Amino acid sequence: MLTRKHSIEGRQPLKQAADLFAGLTPDAALNLAMLAGDILLVLDDQGRIIDSSVNKDNLSDLASLAGQDWLSTVTTESRPKVMEMLAAARKGEVQHWRQVNHLTREGDIPVKYVVLSLENDDRHLAFGRDLRDQAKLQQRLLQVQQSLERDYLNLRQLETRYRKLFDQSSEAVLIVEAVSGQVREANPAAHALLCAKAGSLAGKKLSGLFARDARDAVTAHLGAALAAGHAGSIDVPPAKGKEEVSLHASGFLQHGAKHLLIRLEPKHGEKADAPSLRDVVERMPDAFVIADEDMHIVEANMAFVELVEAAGVEQVVGARLGDFLGRPGIDLDLIQAQIDKDGAARNVSSFVRPRGQDDGEPVELSAVASEGPNAMFGFVIRPIARRMRELPPGPQDMPRSVDQLTDMVGRMSLKDIVRESTDLIERLCIEAALSYTADNRASAAEILGLSRQSLYSKLRRHNIGNLPPEGD
Repeated sequence: MLTRKHSIEGRQPLKQAADLFAGLTPDAALNLAMLAGDILLVLDDQGRIIDSSVNKDNLSDLASLAGQDWLSTVTTESRPKVMEMLAAARKGEVQHWRQVNHLTREGDIPVKYVVLSLENDDRHLAFGRDLRDQAKLQQRLLQVQQSLERDYLNLRQLETRYRKLFDQSSEAVLIVEAVSGQVREANPAAHALLCAKAGSLAGKKLSGLFARDARDAVTAHLGAALAAGHAGSIDVPPAKGKEEVSLHASGFLQHGAKHLLIRLEPKHGEKADAPSLRDVVERMPDAFVIADEDMHIVEANMAFVELVEAAGVEQVVGARLGDFLGRPGIDLDLIQAQIDKDGAARNVSSFVRPRGQDDGEPVELSAVASEGPNAMFGFVIRPIARRMRELPPGPQDMPRSVDQLTDMVGRMSLKDIVRESTDLIERLCIEAALSYTADNRASAAEILGLSRQSLYSKLRRHNIGNLPPEGD
């Protein structure tokens, strides 16, 4: 934004200005005026352009401004600025640089202007500087900033996934700094296996976690893992507990420093039972829900709990699935109807939201129902927001990200962007409603909250359904 620092107010004048400019010839004054900006306009007291000087190679569309009203050559949003500059010029006030946009056949051209009044003359000089290069630079800076923000968000998401996997793993895992031998991180399974209090292993020496007579063997094994990148396993007794554990070590670099990944397994204890179906469902990356015939949630995995932003499974079990999934009274009814007809619902588009909220995350779900009395429904729910962001924009696609919207800036006016986006959203919503209702237009109008006459009018406007024009 332009401020007073862009004007001559408060600037130190030349000490020898009178001697320097006293003998200034018209040609020298013309050259000085032309060098002061990319555009030079000579205006009368009413704002009409008497004469103009521009660089025809870069601003050819502005080469024929003479004889026009300055207001008629700029956009509607820029006219108040032009009027303010002209009013200040008539009063002889100190001018400040103001940005206006000129209308041309190739689009708007941003120009920064300042108006200088001539003494004892009703004419004024408007000096303009082309801002297109600066606008392109700002656009690139915005794109880089958005890219950095996306990368940072991706890193945060990866860190969250790593932390969750690390904490929930049933295998005891420790991260050890190679030089000092100190434990940097240990998951809950490692604390349980080594009979340590939660969070107490960080900062301790790894060798101190094992019996005294086994510490030399542990140190030698870690050295071999660092040298070769990985090593086999050794059986060592822990400092607490009677059963030996099998220690596996492998080396890796993090921020230029060597670290060790230590995995511990019980040696003589019974092997854990094979994962049950419940354990497999719990570890699924996609949300999984079982609901009764009244669509109350009976079981749900942690992926679903996270998707609806609940504090735990107990907050969703017993609740109505419709409180979290789709539009109340619409999506689940359509899914049940599809299951009754085909035996299953596949790849149905909907959205999942936290309880009490209207907006949610787009998902794709499949569902089946058990046979017999007291039927149960199973849902597999997969978020599709990331996949939608990665789709290449088609000619009719709505912009799905901030950077796609900003790419349109400069090529289209804000009014055109908003109008096209609104029309496209309206068309997509109508097509989605028709798809949900199997082309039942009465049901689609009810879903959209429209009268049937309004829906038919919009169908004709968007050329959907091959309806005859009104009046035929």
